[in-house]
Amino acid sequence: MKLALFDLDNTLLPIDSDHGWSQFLINKGVLDRAEFEARNDQFFADYKAGTLNIDEFLDFQLRPLRDNKRAQLAVWHNEFMAEVIRPNLKPSAIELVKQHQADNAVCVIITATNSFITQPIAQAFGIEALIATEPELVDGEYTGKVTGVPSFREGKVTRLNDWLAAKNWTLSSFESSYFYSDSINDLPLLECVSHPVAANPDNKLAEIAQTRGWPVLELFK
Repeated sequence: MKLALFDLDNTLLPIDSDHGWSQFLINKGVLDRAEFEARNDQFFADYKAGTLNIDEFLDFQLRPLRDNKRAQLAVWHNEFMAEVIRPNLKPSAIELVKQHQADNAVCVIITATNSFITQPIAQAFGIEALIATEPELVDGEYTGKVTGVPSFREGKVTRLNDWLAAKNWTLSSFESSYFYSDSINDLPLLECVSHPVAANPDNKLAEIAQTRGWPVLELFK
């Protein structure tokens, strides 16, 4: 049995869906540009630098879910998929997923981005299993809070181990385990698998990959 884990943003996608969703709402006039655009860009820069405060970011990122009904959010997300995500579903990334599926690997997208944004994207890649940050629902509507551990940095390891345990598996259940990521933030999980792959890596991860002899995969060049 084999396991293939994929980060999403800037790994399977050449864009960041978290940042893109906020920008999409800004462009639609749902979020005030003057208030939100600079903060959205700063959080994205902090993430890339490996300095993101996840609690502050989630308070910002989940606010539109809190402030709008799920029915309206679903309409906007369908537009987001059509206008932003589907044009960025690249053949190279789709083929990578298909290669692991053809090898009968258990395929999972594991991402810090919340599941409201990412569940339809995972489905577009043909991947059923998704481990993502989970926004809280009360009486069928989002509260703006998070349920459980955010799927970020060491939290990805925690969330993966919990997901595996629910299926009576551990990482050692698999003869091989792959994790594809672009980000230094994912170093804790990259160090857990038997086959870490730096996919479209940021500068910090590229340096570590070179030092440790990890393969580097450029999907979008």
